Amino acid sequence: MRFIPDWLVYTLALLAIVGGVFANTPDEDAPPATPDSVEREGATLPPPSAFDETVLVRVESPKDGIGTAFSIDTQGHYLTARHVVEGCDDVSLLVAPGQYLPVENVSVSERSDLALLVARPSLAPVALDTSPDLRIGSYGFHVGYPQGRPGEASSRLIARSRLVMSGLRSGEESVLAWAETGRTSDLEGPLGGLSGGPVYDDQGRVRGVIIAESPRRGRIYSASPEAISRFLDDQGIEPLGERPLPITPDSYGGMADRARQSLQVVKVACEVGNSS
Repeated sequence: MRFIPDWLVYTLALLAIVGGVFANTPDEDAPPATPDSVEREGATLPPPSAFDETVLVRVESPKDGIGTAFSIDTQGHYLTARHVVEGCDDVSLLVAPGQYLPVENVSVSERSDLALLVARPSLAPVALDTSPDLRIGSYGFHVGYPQGRPGEASSRLIARSRLVMSGLRSGEESVLAWAETGRTSDLEGPLGGLSGGPVYDDQGRVRGVIIAESPRRGRIYSASPEAISRFLDDQGIEPLGERPLPITPDSYGGMADRARQSLQVVKVACEVGNSS
């Protein structure tokens, strides 16, 4: 029998252990790994810069669709994304299974992808925080109706980006870029329908409005706190929400369900009439 050195035996054993650890194939629908920059949590998010990453978005003609909105006070004001409701002949909010409430008025921002809806007063408005004191690596929890059904995603804040729009509407604005780190277990593919939904931080405060995504890169983009503050000031609205509760990556699913059940977060339906 040929002699086998001890060092070779140990090496083979170590390789077998390492192979076992990495044998499980990761879920192909899982988002890309969070960038290394997120690990350096704590750095203050810098102001907008000409060197920010550019994200190109083409604005198409309005069509029937589904989005998300959320209550910001007890007077019936809801925030959403402009592209969710722009050009719609009828806008309504889902307030019970199969029951939609017509929106009384829609106001859109001329400078950002934001819109304000007026509908039935809510008893559970969000705690909206538009201060710019965000930090790289902060947790974000995105709640709404992706693909038209209840769902949510978690993320970490990585940077500012410059959103450039073309097509039906052109312009650009500074937005926040979040790296997706998790989502509803059975939710696969693009997150269309989540647009207009809130981005909660780990203290339960809303820090952004979801306006775009990049599925290939695992990114979700939200309107900046500065843009939200400016838009609400233009509308003469002072948000007033309930006391926030802390959220964790383990608890955000239950929190999202409660937010939808209390109509803090609602589904938005857009209907576009056919001209003859």
